[in-house]
Amino acid sequence: MDESFRNWRIVAVRRLSEEQLRALSAIGHVDYFEDLTDDNRGDFHAAMQQADALIGGKLELDENLLAEASRLQVVSTISVGYDHLPMAALNRRGILVCHTPDVLTETTADTAFALVMATQRRVVELANLVREGRWTAHLGREHFGVDVHGKTLGIVGAGRIGAAIARRGALGFNMPILYTAGSPKPALERELGAQRRDLATLLAEADVVCLSVPYQADTHHLIDAEALSHMKASASLINVARGKVVDEAALIAALRRGQIRAAGLDVFEEEPLPAISPLAAMDNVVTTPHMGSATHETREAMAQLAVDNLIGALTGDGPLTAVNRDVWQRVPLLREAH
Repeated sequence: MDESFRNWRIVAVRRLSEEQLRALSAIGHVDYFEDLTDDNRGDFHAAMQQADALIGGKLELDENLLAEASRLQVVSTISVGYDHLPMAALNRRGILVCHTPDVLTETTADTAFALVMATQRRVVELANLVREGRWTAHLGREHFGVDVHGKTLGIVGAGRIGAAIARRGALGFNMPILYTAGSPKPALERELGAQRRDLATLLAEADVVCLSVPYQADTHHLIDAEALSHMKASASLINVARGKVVDEAALIAALRRGQIRAAGLDVFEEEPLPAISPLAAMDNVVTTPHMGSATHETREAMAQLAVDNLIGALTGDGPLTAVNRDVWQRVPLLREAH
């Protein structure tokens, strides 16, 4: 590799493999923080003041830290979502942002469908019946769940993950598919017989509603009290998107009064979910700890893509999956200055 590539300053946060760290070290100096603690936060801030690039998961990059990082040119996040980053400020600075779509699509869809099965068949609630020694007789109607096969599945946001969830429902469980999207998805319609609906109609017709939209200004509290009022009393809501897509207070109220039957939630407005949240104790809610992509294989693939993105940006080959690719052309200017 060209020696001119070896003077980058790279800050890496959260776990990366030894091989991935070696690959980064081949193009520059790496300040590695496997975890951020009170003891090393000062060192992290000092490293960021010299950093050309930042890579990691759960990046704590706010506008104050960005102001300190005057040399920063590339941010490579180990996530598909980037709502945790100050995108407006990054764009103003001409800082390239890369993310990791695609590699977590199938794993997140698996998680979504696990929540579908768990909510419809009351898996967690009934498993606890056994665990706690309360299974003392044959199950009565008060413990029955509802079938999954043949029920109508509504996908709110038919991107990569939404389409993967739809395939599981249509091909595995013979579920008619409804979807919302900014534009028609003719390939999905041909493949699965999916039908496009506006949000209110989808909510009214679906037996299971799965949320897979990105979080942005127009999806904040997309599912609020009014949206929930359109849903069937027998319907379930599944969220593997972002917590703030759902108005949790409205959801809790709807679940308590039986306005909808159940919810399966992998994401929350505040994470970790506070122990005092009613959602943590409701029998008709299945809660998981933002585990959508949490498998060994997928997390490794996400980290590798983030590394490849950063190396591609800094060496001039180009990032594989950039959020704001239009600013990449500014990166080589810094390399030449070195």
